[in-house]
Amino acid sequence: MHNMFYRWVLIPLSCLFLIGSVYADDEPARRALPAPFPSPPFPSGEYQGYPLIGVPPDDTVYPLTEFLYDLPGGDILKDSRIRLYGWFNGSINASTCKDSNMPSSYWLVPNTPLLDQFVIRLERQVDSVQTDHIDFGFRSTYLYGTDYRYMTAGGWNSYQLLEHNQLYGYDFTEQYIDIYFPQVVEGMIVRIGRWIACPDIETQFAPDNYMGSHSILFTFDTYTQTGIMLTTMINENWTVQACLHAGTDMAPWYVGALPTGMFGVRWVSCDNNDSVYLVLNSINAAKFRHFNMYCQKMGHDNFNYLVGTWQHRFSEEIHTKTEGYLMWQRDAVLGGTPSAGPVHSFGGGGGIGPPIRGVSWTYGILNYTMFELSKKDFLTIRNEVWRDVSGERSGYPGTYTSNTIGWTHNFTTLLQIRPEIGYYRNWDRGAFDNGKRRGMVLFGVDVTSRF
Repeated sequence: MHNMFYRWVLIPLSCLFLIGSVYADDEPARRALPAPFPSPPFPSGEYQGYPLIGVPPDDTVYPLTEFLYDLPGGDILKDSRIRLYGWFNGSINASTCKDSNMPSSYWLVPNTPLLDQFVIRLERQVDSVQTDHIDFGFRSTYLYGTDYRYMTAGGWNSYQLLEHNQLYGYDFTEQYIDIYFPQVVEGMIVRIGRWIACPDIETQFAPDNYMGSHSILFTFDTYTQTGIMLTTMINENWTVQACLHAGTDMAPWYVGALPTGMFGVRWVSCDNNDSVYLVLNSINAAKFRHFNMYCQKMGHDNFNYLVGTWQHRFSEEIHTKTEGYLMWQRDAVLGGTPSAGPVHSFGGGGGIGPPIRGVSWTYGILNYTMFELSKKDFLTIRNEVWRDVSGERSGYPGTYTSNTIGWTHNFTTLLQIRPEIGYYRNWDRGAFDNGKRRGMVLFGVDVTSRF
């Protein structure tokens, strides 16, 4: 079976994308400013940005990729920079909640071990350092686990959550192609498909984060977008983006989809100590999408929001990132996008919430500060204040805070462990454990193993 897959899938793909890699034997020099942080121990050495232009493709070879490269003909895959790899991410937590840790995210079920993510990814990254030819790339990422419910976008196998409210499910989280045009200013990447939304400190995939858990601010913003995005490098300091997508977490073929704009700008200081990434993430009428589905009244969030991240490097060992957003939506419903599935103790289900007339506002600010302890370890402190004025996002109006500290240890480049402890609170009413508690103490640890 693996020989058929290798012959009929990987070899043709490698031949197709080898076109963009045969022009030069030596890797050109980096055209962007130097990476500001060491990675490892940090998950990335770059300031927030997506996709980055002028940065060499990642040449890390994981065990599954190495196995394929060692097969007969594997040099074709290697020369074309095609990689197949993935990871397992599991966690266990101890919480003061009994039934549900919502409205925090990812570690959903209290006092329970979870398979958060099993991910397999096939990709070829474009070479945006060279400037003499058009290059092509792609990424296809498949995810299974409890985290699927946060990735879910209407029309992308969303019945698992929106119809059945399953605890475990799968998601095709990234499915896109990239075309790099070096002739446009200092380079432009055109991305077509489904991608992770910009420009959060946190991201959807376990190995790319500073902690195993996530902030409340991250929990309730956009996860993926489907459409076409243009990213243009003006110079090593400035990058601009423009996008047309199908709406927050919706596929173009979904009943609630509508044309939505996005515009972003990224700046990095000449001394490489500061970066600002500002994005007007969704630009449309900002009106909740009402429709019928699964033989009942349903709907989907359609908020607009302005989001930005400022990052500062004190030294290579210490850096901080601060993110904030302002989100608004007209004629929303309590709790946002509904699930028609059964009500489970861990949360969700039960259909559409009661209407909220007029404009609903949600806003907050989040800070991550990281301290390198060794070449394999770092400490993370996370603090946030987040306000859901009408309960349009969380289902429980009020002002939330969370304060968390975590430690990351990399045993090897393939194995990582992250223990942490945090306190979460709604200062106005019960919101945690299905509305029974105002606050929650959450201790947890997750393990990520790459392959």
